[in-house]
Amino acid sequence: MNDVPDAKLKIKEENEPKCTLKSLFDSTTGGVSTNVVKGDEEYVKCVIDQPLSFQNFIRISEFVKYIGVTDNFKEIVEYFKGPQGHTPAGFRINYIIVDRNVLKVDLVRDISFDQDGIKHATNTLFSADSANPYEIAPIKDMIANLTCNPGIIYDLFINNPNANINNRFKTRDEVMNEIGKILGPGVDISVELNNPFNDKEEEILEEAAKFKEMLSKYRVVIKVPHTGPVNSQNVNELLTGDKKFKRRYNEGATQDMLRGHNLALMLHKHGYRINFTLMFEPYQTSMALQAKPYFINSFIRHRSYQSYYIKSLLSAYEVCKDEIFLKQLRTFMVDKDYFSVNDSNIDLLKVKEKAELILEYRKIDTIEGMDGLDAVRHNLRVLRQSNLPDTRLIICSMEGDRNYPDIDKMLTEPEFVDMADKVVITAEPAYLAQFTTCNNVISYQRRFMNAAQGQK
Repeated sequence: MNDVPDAKLKIKEENEPKCTLKSLFDSTTGGVSTNVVKGDEEYVKCVIDQPLSFQNFIRISEFVKYIGVTDNFKEIVEYFKGPQGHTPAGFRINYIIVDRNVLKVDLVRDISFDQDGIKHATNTLFSADSANPYEIAPIKDMIANLTCNPGIIYDLFINNPNANINNRFKTRDEVMNEIGKILGPGVDISVELNNPFNDKEEEILEEAAKFKEMLSKYRVVIKVPHTGPVNSQNVNELLTGDKKFKRRYNEGATQDMLRGHNLALMLHKHGYRINFTLMFEPYQTSMALQAKPYFINSFIRHRSYQSYYIKSLLSAYEVCKDEIFLKQLRTFMVDKDYFSVNDSNIDLLKVKEKAELILEYRKIDTIEGMDGLDAVRHNLRVLRQSNLPDTRLIICSMEGDRNYPDIDKMLTEPEFVDMADKVVITAEPAYLAQFTTCNNVISYQRRFMNAAQGQK
């Protein structure tokens, strides 16, 4: 069969002989160990049943005499110490030809894959927004990522007596260690720096290194936020007094606006994967990709709510021509940081003009944006054109009856079918859980359980 030229192989894929790596071994010479690189025998057993296309079998069998594994493969298998004879979840199996006649098997981090290099059930992956070990446990086998930030860790869990039962967890490190134990090797863990405005690079690297030690270099992803005009000198404005910022969100020093980008690049150069967060508007995306992130984000909840509230006030003004609605709009836009606290008395016509530009950009009166997902659509288009094959989009910050179902429908739109494997949907576990059910689940359970009660 080795004499058959590739060009003459007319066997249809569905009728091809089923091959595995084991097919490369000569069963007449005493078993698999005959052709295995010495010392790699137990590791090769982990992949010996990996599928191999018939055409690849033909090509490889012509020159491969030995099969082994890379040092990276050994390191990963030894670190996670999973079931014997299996590769851990969260890794793609790759093949490398070395020394002319040696095929080596390698493992590459890829959360699309489950144990033994088998792809997850769907291309689109799920993630949990939580630092609560008690609510992470029920969803741990259905997610490929977990995201948490200081607000999630401290406000929603450690300092919340209803969540942190008996005040068991006292520090962030205790929480992260527990989460690391609960989640398997196939789940990335995105954790945010406590102070992204720290001007001491060595201290930031020290904090990142601590996360890596706790969670492993394979799972840790460092969350880096967009910083806007905030810096180490003025961040105190957000922490004291009325906690209002004195500058507009788009007025600041260039180095401050790009601090998050440069911080992400710095960490990337030190080998960390980056979750570049606080992305709300589509125009943030292309510059964010220059920072070579592993994840980018689309925050949808607050942005969508604000769009429709702005529209309601503008519509009320158009009907009544009463300036009270523009004054309410001004107050709202200062409160939500569209304007700074110093703009509290800004001319109402300028407020109206700004609001109209916002709505026009967000396309809320078109199919593109009426579901609040215009930024998601834009980000997928930009990501499709990027040169970052491993970067994914996290769709996050959602609530209510519409957000998740609208995302679910959007991902079936013909334009985005090819991008499903670039999407990670993240929310609180309880939010995702509510979409596992519907009214007829109750109706049918009533019928089934009553029928079961009457069985003889």
